[in-house]
Amino acid sequence: MDYKQKYENWPNGPYFDAKTKEELKAIFSDEKEIKERFYKDLEFGTGGLRGIIGAGTNRMNIYTVGKATQGLADYIIQNNTKGANMGVAIAYDSRNMSPEFAKKTGLTLCANGIKAYVFESLRPTPELSFAVRHLGCTAGVVVTASHNPPEYNGYKVYWQDGGQVPFPRDEEIIKKVNAVDISSVKTMDYDEAVNKGLYITIGKEVDDEYIKKVKEQSLNPEIVSALAKELKIVYTPLHGTGNLPVRRVLDEIGFKNVYVVSEQELPDKNFSTVGYPNPEDPKAFVLAIKLAKEVGADVIIGTDPDCDRVGVVVKNSKGEYIILTGNMTGALLTNYVLSQRKAKGILPANGAVIKTIVTTEMIRPIAAEYGVKLFDVLTGFKYIGEKIKQFEENNDYSYVFGFEESYGCLSGTYARDKDAVVASMLIAELTAFYKQQGKTLYDGLIELYQKYGYYREGITSITLKGIEGVEKIKYIMDSLRKEPPKDFLGNNVMWLRDYTKDEFKNIITNETEKNTLPASNVLHYTLENGDWVCVRPSGTEPKIKIYYGVKGNSMDDAINKTNSMGAYMKEMIDKL
Repeated sequence: MDYKQKYENWPNGPYFDAKTKEELKAIFSDEKEIKERFYKDLEFGTGGLRGIIGAGTNRMNIYTVGKATQGLADYIIQNNTKGANMGVAIAYDSRNMSPEFAKKTGLTLCANGIKAYVFESLRPTPELSFAVRHLGCTAGVVVTASHNPPEYNGYKVYWQDGGQVPFPRDEEIIKKVNAVDISSVKTMDYDEAVNKGLYITIGKEVDDEYIKKVKEQSLNPEIVSALAKELKIVYTPLHGTGNLPVRRVLDEIGFKNVYVVSEQELPDKNFSTVGYPNPEDPKAFVLAIKLAKEVGADVIIGTDPDCDRVGVVVKNSKGEYIILTGNMTGALLTNYVLSQRKAKGILPANGAVIKTIVTTEMIRPIAAEYGVKLFDVLTGFKYIGEKIKQFEENNDYSYVFGFEESYGCLSGTYARDKDAVVASMLIAELTAFYKQQGKTLYDGLIELYQKYGYYREGITSITLKGIEGVEKIKYIMDSLRKEPPKDFLGNNVMWLRDYTKDEFKNIITNETEKNTLPASNVLHYTLENGDWVCVRPSGTEPKIKIYYGVKGNSMDDAINKTNSMGAYMKEMIDKL
């Protein structure tokens, strides 16, 4: 069935509601828009769904959410006989249609005889990961598009270990979802589901246990107590789910001078003060920096809408506010957690730190300094969560800390996804740790550079929307494989790692190494001088992403090398 036939079925079919039909009839004369909405089904990928909200098979709506949930229910029933009794935990964020999509998910599960544990109001994604484990559920679903623009929403699936669904289970669920006809999705009346004990509302009791686990990750409560009245923190939840849990945990461990950006405190489906609610974007901190200057804040903390990513702004020696990258924050926290655990005698002998292949190489010498094993995984925190599970099953390593360059980290194993609540707590505590020594968090970062080297990373994202964009992204990746670059800025490529292949090759020595990670559409180049470049399509947005990392002789040298590499890579991709 072509896209035109699909389009005609929706406004004329008996299954779809009047609002949906009205929306589609309004685009009757817009051929391009019709094609965009119906040329394919919204893909249920390895992490679930993510797309623009609207009517159509290639959009996020109650029908595509129902289809995804019916496929998940079919998989649970077929593969886990206890699944119905164990149930599925469901959370959602502050985005447009998030409550409606969460309710639809719950009622579809209930109609299939599977209990749905649905949070009473918006909650952070990491709390959903915790809730799956805490409640003993077979799976979890969180309705969120994380840091995407306001026109997006999404649907992420977790399994009973609290991590996002890993391979090959993810592909098995995808097959079930793809086999579902939208008109065959089951549903149930809300009151009936509640009366039968299938639709269960959860809230404070889970919150309390989650916050308890987060607080257990605190390493220096005595320093917090000593500096609590002196330290000043500005916090912005960027209209998202972090407002209550982040403020609660900061208050409960002792921080009293927490100033919240009032304009961004409450949920706002359109993120009207920021537009793109991503702590990676410097514009997200404009209001926070203004408030910080007014109150003389030591640190600014910002979390994205589903509170799994954290951004940090620190004060330098001149009193200027400097925005840290995710790699800078991750390096500071990794060093803090390892150093303090070692000082207190609680760093396990078989300790392990995990990072993604596009995360700063500074972590390598830091891990070596404290005698812990460093593991690299593919981009996406699901792979860090999967590694934690492997450690526990094999009893070979003890997870200590993990993070990715995209502003996400996790301390502890109470959850299996990145957690900006625990990150916010540790950042505030680390600020107090340095303040007690008469230093700023920025001073601490400079000390790391002076000790381990001036590592610097960058990322260039090129947005390519629509059908044409998908084709362009594929062409770029195919071109790079057909004619692999031999050098970048005159530095020869040493290792070419194509993660679609089972083996990698050293272009200079011809030696090979086995690919131990899952197949993925990723190209990674290690250069002779130790710098690196990585190219991959985004898994959540219509973008191709180019990551790069360098090591300079000084801060200025590292910045110049990063800027040069960024400009070079953009020009290369533009030519393709």
